Amino acid sequence: MKDFKRGTPAFGFLAGCIFVILGILLMTIGFWKTVLLMVLFAVGYFLGAVNNKGAFLKDTVNRIVPEKKSITIDMRETLNREQAEAYSAWKQETEKTSEDADSSDHPSETSKNNEE
Repeated sequence: MKDFKRGTPAFGFLAGCIFVILGILLMTIGFWKTVLLMVLFAVGYFLGAVNNKGAFLKDTVNRIVPEKKSITIDMRETLNREQAEAYSAWKQETEKTSEDADSSDHPSETSKNNEE
């Protein structure tokens, strides 16, 4: 079996035989029946050759579809932070409007002098 490594004449001969058989199947029984035959062969090979099927399937699926990184969100902390930000924004807005209101409540002395 060690003679069937890629790049060796033995592997080339084996691959040639496989493709000749595949070509004969395609011409005699058709494309979809050949595909079905290859799928059934792969399933049979899997059932016969793999010892720990569950672990093999799990590893294969994890290689194809890696696990997502989960992000843990502490809702209480998030809400407290958002409330603190909203409160500080409201407080700044209130202070700004109260300063504007204070300056408009007290007319300047120049306008008093103008009235006299």
